[in-house]
Amino acid sequence: MEFQGAKLKFSIDNEATMLSLNRSIHSLSRSNRSTHGTKSFSKKISTEKNKKTKSEILKFVQESEHSMVKIAAIDIDGIPRGKYIDKDKFESTLDNGASFCSVVFGWDCADELYDNTQSVGWHMGYSDFETSLDTNTFRTIPWEKDMPFLLMDYTDKKTGKSLEVCPRSLLKNVISKLEKEGFTPYVGCEYEFFNYLENAHGLKEKGFVDPKPITPGMFGYSLLRLSQNRGYVDSLMKNIPKFGIPLEGFHTETGPGVLEAAIQFSSALEAADRAVLFKMATKELAHPFGIIPTFMAKPSASLPGCGGHMHMSLKGKDGKPSFFEEGKEGNMSQTFRHFLAGQMHCLPQIMPMFAPTINSYKRFVEGYWAPTTATWGIENRTVSFRVIGGSPKSLRVEVRIPGADANPYLAVAASLASGLYGIKNKLELPTPVGGSAYGDKKELKQEALPKNLYEAALKMRDSPVAVELFGKTFVDHFSSTRIWEWRKYQQAVTNWEIERYFEII
Repeated sequence: MEFQGAKLKFSIDNEATMLSLNRSIHSLSRSNRSTHGTKSFSKKISTEKNKKTKSEILKFVQESEHSMVKIAAIDIDGIPRGKYIDKDKFESTLDNGASFCSVVFGWDCADELYDNTQSVGWHMGYSDFETSLDTNTFRTIPWEKDMPFLLMDYTDKKTGKSLEVCPRSLLKNVISKLEKEGFTPYVGCEYEFFNYLENAHGLKEKGFVDPKPITPGMFGYSLLRLSQNRGYVDSLMKNIPKFGIPLEGFHTETGPGVLEAAIQFSSALEAADRAVLFKMATKELAHPFGIIPTFMAKPSASLPGCGGHMHMSLKGKDGKPSFFEEGKEGNMSQTFRHFLAGQMHCLPQIMPMFAPTINSYKRFVEGYWAPTTATWGIENRTVSFRVIGGSPKSLRVEVRIPGADANPYLAVAASLASGLYGIKNKLELPTPVGGSAYGDKKELKQEALPKNLYEAALKMRDSPVAVELFGKTFVDHFSSTRIWEWRKYQQAVTNWEIERYFEII
């Protein structure tokens, strides 16, 4: 579920770091803190309109109290991998680019090296790849005393050639293809995430079993639960917008300790940047409160999972919405219908880009607010593609397939590329689902989605459509990393197995 409200701005301070590290959220709620953030629903933040030039960035960095600059690239799992670099080195890196170890794309989320990939591996000695800093991503980190920060991607500064397995570069390539067809994509991401009164050491010592949520019970859209966690909530709402991630809405979701944030829409690349940095910021801001957020798709078998839904639309060369045509059914233009048909057609063949982990597929359970078929409908939360709004400005598609665990660059790239595929091939849109999409799959006449990561990875690896959309190098590498993930899972002995078989067998 999501909340679509007015565009909001929150005033900022860094009070999180001033509060006690007491792990009890109730103790935190009694701590001395300001509440002036409640006055912050005023002006729209637009980081895209306030971009700094290269010379302005250099001047800011040189005048900064910090001797270092923080930089990061995003790996295949959507995890920021980075470091701090000296001011002088930053200037040369901004001009000439820099080398960064290729292992970032040669290991998994636990830093275990893949043994089945060709683009990266021991066979090429893990030599460096060339990277470039993107000045459009410059921002400061308010909870690090305004530390300068930039994202980089694997683009050779001298040749302009991008690494084919780099997620951010892949999205840039998809956007370029849309622009060549006369379209500019806009995207807004939203995240549901559980929050626990834990720390990394304690959670590991207890085997990640029975983490304690910050609040008990199922209490969606609860103002009470937000007020009971005011210190943490204020820190998120104040610091994240100052980090260049404007929030459109923030509320509790159904489930113990579950929050949801809707990030203000923007151009597609900016939206993916905001999404990946939102997750990073949330984890960093939670730490002083003794809280660990999780963006796992399904952290509990008995509760709804965490969605990472995306709202998207296109504008044409004339700047007008491409999805809207008054008088048509639902005011949906033919372009919109082809776009949506492409998304539905491609979905089963590129599923790992939306559901990249073992856990992702545990979320796709009927009756738990997640889709289970490649279906669409108008204002229907049981389908994969929910059409919302009817006016030129509001008409869009909400892609409900991704969990909060998806790599934002890959999920946005997959959605846009498959939509463009539908436009170029003039695919016809099937009948929308009017009621529940949790019914008979044959009756719905829609292809069921892959049931697990292994099935999905094999389907993508062998798909000519996937290769057409993203290139063989990326498809081979990414599907191999997902097959590796499945192999690691197959080697694991789970608590379920021990509880079920230990004594009785």
